[in-house]
Amino acid sequence: MPAPRTPPWKKPTPNKGKSRPLSPAQKAAARQRAEENGRAYPNLVDNMWAKKLPRED
Repeated sequence: MPAPRTPPWKKPTPNKGKSRPLSPAQKAAARQRAEENGRAYPNLVDNMWAKKLPRED
């Protein structure tokens, strides 16, 4: 059986440099994903998924 993975909210923040907020397109994608799954607003996992999408300013 594989070892359990650490949830993202328990991991330390990566020190890759200064973070950038989500673009409007990434925010819309996170909102849409949350609505499709019955949530009123995006959660951490939706935002992490949206952050991996190509950035369109």
